[in-house]
Amino acid sequence: MPERNYQVLIVEDDFKVAEINAQYVKKVPGFTVIGTVKTGKETMEFLTGQVPDLILLDTYIPDVEGLELLWKIRRDYKDIDVIMVTAAKEVTNIEEAMRGGIVDYIIKPFDFQRFKIALEDYAEKKEILLEKENMEQRDIDQLMSVSADTSQQEQDRDSLPKGISALTLKKIENIIFTCDEGITAEELGNKIGVSRITARRYLEYLIYLNNVRAELRYGKVGRPERRYYKA
Repeated sequence: MPERNYQVLIVEDDFKVAEINAQYVKKVPGFTVIGTVKTGKETMEFLTGQVPDLILLDTYIPDVEGLELLWKIRRDYKDIDVIMVTAAKEVTNIEEAMRGGIVDYIIKPFDFQRFKIALEDYAEKKEILLEKENMEQRDIDQLMSVSADTSQQEQDRDSLPKGISALTLKKIENIIFTCDEGITAEELGNKIGVSRITARRYLEYLIYLNNVRAELRYGKVGRPERRYYKA
């Protein structure tokens, strides 16, 4: 069975930024750009004819104020998911967007890796919802990206990014550095009791530190898997 293809609408008044975002979307398997619009009016007109799975929404749109367009989408199209892609860093803006049920919040300028993780996390969560009729707490924790390790005492707030625990990071390093055959994010998550999304976040951070490298391995069937090795 082929993977689901998620349709994306880009709402961005800067045509250069819109084109970059579209190119980024095309580089992530399972996502297709179905349109690009520049204003709130164009957005609502587009939605009367075609409804995407996901909207990449800028805050600064010429004919609307603040997050007015987000609330219009929420009111009329409750099944559409939204990722904010904006230069707005104000806490009030972020807080209101969270109340509006956004999937993610990406601040411009951003690199492709951050964008890719946002789309992949979105797709993974949608697949979790499609697979189940009922959920246990562990399933909900995976969906909400809640780590089994919640000990703040073990987190070095001065040197580690938000969401990265020093204790969990050390566990992962110990596993990878003794695993010659490499490991996938899912295998790692099962070993330490966290979701694949959380495991991948730690692995990508270790790649950023040049402590870990990733390779695509192709099996006999199915899509290639991303395996992580000691750098």
